[in-house]
Amino acid sequence: MPVTSKYDDKQVERIISDVVNVLEQHDASTDLSLMVVGNVATNILNQNIPAAQRQAFAEKFAQALLSSIDKQ
Repeated sequence: MPVTSKYDDKQVERIISDVVNVLEQHDASTDLSLMVVGNVATNILNQNIPAAQRQAFAEKFAQALLSSIDKQ
């Protein structure tokens, strides 16, 4: 069953495009890009999620990431 999002697909795609464009402007390698994106995710969790819930959010985020990658 497909996952439905409460966010507009067009808005999500615009934000992704903006982030990718910034990484490209900085000639960020794959490992640097992943490090930056990971640090952003960590900052968002630490600033916006209560400490008692961070572990659970991080685990759900990690599970979503693993389920979304191509396994070919």
